[in-house]
Amino acid sequence: MDYKNTLRKYLLPAVCAVTALSASVAQAASTEMPAPANSKQVFFVGNNWDGTVTVIRPSGDFGKIGVVNMIPDRKQRLLEIHLNPIKLIAYTYIQQTAGEGNDQLVDDMYSTPDGQSIVASRPSFADVVSINIKTGKINWRTPVEGFRADHMAVSPDGQRVAVSASSGNVVHVLDIHTGKELGRFATGDKPHENIYFANGSKILNSAIGNVETSLDAQWQDFTKGKRYITIADANTYKVLKKIDLRPALDAFGRKDLSNSVRPMVFSKDESKLYAQVSFFNGLVEYDLNQDKITRIAQLPGSSTIPKDRTKWVNDSRHHGLSISADGEKLCVAGTMDDYATIVDRRTLQATQLIPAGKPYWATRSPDGRSCVISESETDVVTVIDFATGEKVRSVPVGNHPQRVRLGYAPSDWSTP
Repeated sequence: MDYKNTLRKYLLPAVCAVTALSASVAQAASTEMPAPANSKQVFFVGNNWDGTVTVIRPSGDFGKIGVVNMIPDRKQRLLEIHLNPIKLIAYTYIQQTAGEGNDQLVDDMYSTPDGQSIVASRPSFADVVSINIKTGKINWRTPVEGFRADHMAVSPDGQRVAVSASSGNVVHVLDIHTGKELGRFATGDKPHENIYFANGSKILNSAIGNVETSLDAQWQDFTKGKRYITIADANTYKVLKKIDLRPALDAFGRKDLSNSVRPMVFSKDESKLYAQVSFFNGLVEYDLNQDKITRIAQLPGSSTIPKDRTKWVNDSRHHGLSISADGEKLCVAGTMDDYATIVDRRTLQATQLIPAGKPYWATRSPDGRSCVISESETDVVTVIDFATGEKVRSVPVGNHPQRVRLGYAPSDWSTP
């Protein structure tokens, strides 16, 4: 094996691998499926450093139903990594940078259409697995291109799952039943968020570039790589359009802002995108019909945030975004500013700030009335009322919760 060329091809991009820090209407799409027989609707909370999924109720007290181990094959995977010098270097680097000294074991997850299994991306193992909720056994496992698996999205019919291979610069689309690859499309550097839209006929991916390096000064922006949104046909996987926010930001007079798009959501009619970008405590409104930025809102900042941007987790400042069912309110996770807040979409003004420990994600409850955020530093999930902007409750979960997704689990299943 030519390790030198392999190193150039895969490891160097992997050295720039991103952490999985992004709300998506993909979760809304998953709720369009009819409820499977003998199942109950739940929230899956991915505990990235534990390698577990905490399953909680999606309403009421949002209490814990059970926990699923998503790494039953951990010893086998680690043995494979340690026997391969290239994989070991990449694995160690990701652990010490994106993982902040920890393995990244659960990034994103969805339920299978029958409500019996969880399909999850596992960054440190560079794969996607399907695990039976009741038995804990692996149904299938699919490695991704390169060295790291990242954000996913499920098709509205629940049959396919799209996953970003963040060091391979591609999005794989897999059959959710078998793990077989149905197709793929190329992206920019370090693909991140995925969203099915246009009734499931298109997939949107954002490539965020090299976010874990210390080259964070504005004049070093060129080192971040190719950052753009890719829109692909969800059936042919042909790339239909690429959107680079750089010209749009410059035209708006904000050359200071990064064009690295993090979490994003569509307006209800899918004419506008609301996006968070690297290093910015605010929102960008992008009109997809006019191909231009129409508004930018700067939200409150914290006086305790480190002035040195290299101390911010993987270039994030705000990372987590969802939208209410009526499309009138946005829920923002102010990651490095340690708060969450509800923002009026008409004015883009924040309401009260809810203290939160490094929130990484925001999604909404099935009834559309509540925003649910994960607090990665305090290991809880917090529920916020969209209408009042007030905190409802917090629920303990596992170590370093990140993604929170709606799904289904067997109706008679629970664990102590």
